[in-house]
Amino acid sequence: MNIFTWNVNGLRAALKNGFMDWFLSANADIVCLQETRLLPEELPASVSFPEAYHLSWNPAEKRGYSGTATISKEVPESVSGIGLEEFDSEGRVQILNYKKFTLINTYWPNSQDERKRLPYKLAFAEAIGSKMDALVKEGKHVILCGDYNIAHEPIDLARPKQNENSAGYYIEEREAMATFLGRGYTDVFRALYPEEVKYTWWSYRGGARAKNVGWRLDYHCVNTAFMPFVKDICIHDDVTGSDHCPVELLLKDFQGRRTK
Repeated sequence: MNIFTWNVNGLRAALKNGFMDWFLSANADIVCLQETRLLPEELPASVSFPEAYHLSWNPAEKRGYSGTATISKEVPESVSGIGLEEFDSEGRVQILNYKKFTLINTYWPNSQDERKRLPYKLAFAEAIGSKMDALVKEGKHVILCGDYNIAHEPIDLARPKQNENSAGYYIEEREAMATFLGRGYTDVFRALYPEEVKYTWWSYRGGARAKNVGWRLDYHCVNTAFMPFVKDICIHDDVTGSDHCPVELLLKDFQGRRTK
């Protein structure tokens, strides 16, 4: 099984930049999208996903802003938000229960310049951690994917010293990420590739992508007990169409979703 996460930076724009060609070639079991910025009824009439896939939409109340969506071959048993209006109103969380695991598709807030939304983001991180704790306590395996808008460690961005006071690399954000992982969760890419330098986002300015001056902002994290079922993870930094690139989690065949 494979699960992709991709911040498409506006699905309408991504569709014009070859999204469907990528999607059809990826042969994905599940694709989690962030920053879709459109309502389901705004999807162009010319766009048609194969019948084998089920689409779950979670738009923000504000038009043209935020939003998540999940495209999957297996129909989820249930789909919900996180149950907190301040985050659900921005379409930031989709919780999808499947037979073998619970998948959480997330678009974490940007802290913005001068830490304007940092308190909101830290509250979001705590809410996600608490929700995952509750799911794991119920005996579920949990995969948390999406655009976290955090570069956790110096290896996760090209210019850490110059960005110590930049959104996405504020010390408070990095500490929140460390606290989250310390609750019993694993950053799959860093666990499997502890010294590899790979990025998932590049600014549109200054030819950053061509120079590979990027940040690793997009993650698959799992409850640590789920790691034996992880086969590999791949950052597809050759895929364009957004300022982010897709990140693919590959799972081994396994039975059951319960940890108890």
